[in-house]
Amino acid sequence: MIAILRLCLDLPWRGPCYYSTEMTAGPRLQPSTAVEASYWDAGCRLVAGVDEVGRGPLAGPVYTAAVILGPACRAGWLSELRDSKVLPASDRERLSQVIRAEALDFALGWASVAEIGAWGIGPANKMAMMRAINGLRLRPGQVLIDGPLGIDIATPQKTIVDGDATCCTIAAASIVAKVARDALMRRLDGVYPGYRFASNKGYATRDHLDAIGRLGTCGQHRNSWLAVQRRAAQGALDLVEVLEDADAAG
Repeated sequence: MIAILRLCLDLPWRGPCYYSTEMTAGPRLQPSTAVEASYWDAGCRLVAGVDEVGRGPLAGPVYTAAVILGPACRAGWLSELRDSKVLPASDRERLSQVIRAEALDFALGWASVAEIGAWGIGPANKMAMMRAINGLRLRPGQVLIDGPLGIDIATPQKTIVDGDATCCTIAAASIVAKVARDALMRRLDGVYPGYRFASNKGYATRDHLDAIGRLGTCGQHRNSWLAVQRRAAQGALDLVEVLEDADAAG
């Protein structure tokens, strides 16, 4: 059995780095509505921004949000929008509530752990984005997507690298998605105690990796990811060696 477990530990590396916190961001610009305004001025009044959160964690679903801001919106909170990763949790919570209340429309999308395992994170992320867009009550005439990759929708779309740092609708979507996923991970912390999902949100923090080593994986772990397999195998190997030591001492 030890030989099998050691073989698992020799698997090639793929997946997020160990001991990471949530993805950090470098210097960021303040988002504006310049991109949206170019479409508003051309007569396209419903422009949706789309972003995701949860690509990198070892556990939990990926979440997305789509947000439509009105061309006439001049709310003071627009100047507070940032990529959700650089905002304190308290600011994210407050802004998410305001965005949900005052945006023309918003919707959430997600892809489950099972879908991530079956399709891979890239296709699952795209499906989550499509679900968010399809969940909107209003039909956007243009979609702005954070990142370099488009999705399979009939609506015209524009991909914007670092869109959550430069584009208000995308920044708003990143905040709504982040707050919704964090809330889910807090609920999952009660369902799967011991992994500290409420604090690590499923990311590869030291305490999370230690918990996988002690407890194995749960129903919300992305078991198709080698990072999860390696840590679980290492934990099982540690247990076997402890038991063998105990047998030898007895």
